[in-house]
Amino acid sequence: MPSWFAYLTLGAWLSTVFLAALVRGRPFAMFAGIIVGLHSLIAVEIADMFQPVWGLFVALHVAVYLNFLLLLRPRMRSLPYRLLINWPGSFFWAGTLLAMPWALIKAAGFTPWGIVIPYALAAIGFLQSHIAQKEEVDLVVGDTARNTEKPLPHPRGRARVDRPFQIVQITDPHLGPFMSVARLRRIAEDAVRQKPDLVCLTGDFLTMESQSDPSLLREALAPLSALPGRVFACHGNHDHEAPEVVRSALTANGIRLLVDEAEIVDTEAGRVHIIGMDFAWQQRRERMQSVCQQHPRIANTLRLVMLHDPGAFKHLPEGEADLVLSGHTHGGQVGLLSMGIPWTFLRMFGITIPDHGFWARGRDRMYVHRGNGHYGFPLRVGVPAEESMLRIHRA
Repeated sequence: MPSWFAYLTLGAWLSTVFLAALVRGRPFAMFAGIIVGLHSLIAVEIADMFQPVWGLFVALHVAVYLNFLLLLRPRMRSLPYRLLINWPGSFFWAGTLLAMPWALIKAAGFTPWGIVIPYALAAIGFLQSHIAQKEEVDLVVGDTARNTEKPLPHPRGRARVDRPFQIVQITDPHLGPFMSVARLRRIAEDAVRQKPDLVCLTGDFLTMESQSDPSLLREALAPLSALPGRVFACHGNHDHEAPEVVRSALTANGIRLLVDEAEIVDTEAGRVHIIGMDFAWQQRRERMQSVCQQHPRIANTLRLVMLHDPGAFKHLPEGEADLVLSGHTHGGQVGLLSMGIPWTFLRMFGITIPDHGFWARGRDRMYVHRGNGHYGFPLRVGVPAEESMLRIHRA
């Protein structure tokens, strides 16, 4: 590896951190310092394994830093920017992070083989990050209690009713690099076209790129105004970064935002009692208990709770929800679901938060949607986005 590459990388990393602190403050500088620093260390370690495509390697490496530097003034950018900087940088950043085991082996003095593998996985993930898997999901609620104190994966059930509740859940669209206004608008149009009883939006609508322009989310969700009184939303964690932008977009389209509030809705499939839990990091058990006490169960009425973070399901007072709808995890985002294996990155590290699918605790049930978009780690890998119609059967 040319010595100038290591110095260039060090200079790019230091410049990114310095400018981030100067323009956006210490928290973002710390975030960029860790993330970009990790990328830099791995890239320097494996660089000499890419001599045959050295020019391409350097160009993609530079795109990573340009992408982070442009986040100093975040905004939704044009397609040429996506094609030339954001998407190549995201692909290379993801591939380099996945190459960490190869870098560690090489740092230990060995010569690893198959360095192309993490970048092949990143290429697959790049494609998966632009498409979603359309599904029809049947879920049975109100069946035998699951004798467990903690949530566990649960079979979806075989019982069927003639007229199930039909719900379209939209969660974690993260309007930004991989979720354009046009793409989210199409998702909303598809939801309307399916004529569900309810549309439930379970949070995390924005990224830092889309927070500054209130018109973006408003335009993307506009088709949902065709379902007055049938569209409800709750906050996700990222929505608290720009709460007024989220609220104004939802209100403009007739979407009812439930912030620790409840609503009773009569549908063709029966009456539904919807509770929208606000997102909170602290005192979740006490907050959720208080909300449930303020809005007690109603007999012979489906009790539906919108709860962005499935990790909070364990804090919900037992017996308070026929069905909880959650998101937040992006399905685990990196895993083997595309191969039919329910393993994800979260499970590898023993993280106990439910990552995707149907879960049970006592008689309460929770469906964790894989998300329409993603954020954080730059790509989805092996965990496709989801666009589903949920059919709820009461046993």
